[in-house]
Amino acid sequence: MKKRIAIPVNENGILDGHFGHCKFFALIDLEEGIVLTEDKVVPPPHEPGLLPKWLAEKGATDIIAGGMGQRAIDLFNQNNINVVVGAPKVPALELIEGFVKGTLEYTNNYCTH
Repeated sequence: MKKRIAIPVNENGILDGHFGHCKFFALIDLEEGIVLTEDKVVPPPHEPGLLPKWLAEKGATDIIAGGMGQRAIDLFNQNNINVVVGAPKVPALELIEGFVKGTLEYTNNYCTH
């Protein structure tokens, strides 16, 4: 099954704790758990409700984030994007490896607004 995972990252490719203000998104294409491609894209300027639609247009099926408010989670779900929160601040490909293997350890969603 093909997936396109979106991960908010900084300039070094490490998870940015708050997706709405990240400098980049890593878009990683997976098929049967194998990484096919990885792109780093610059998101549009932050505006409430914009990123779920934008990432849906980019073909994202899932997002892995550190923190995210409930309204944003609902908007991603409405755009058919599954949301995983509480991910650690590690490189995007390390997150993907843990996501695929089911070994990724999550903390609490550290965004409460």
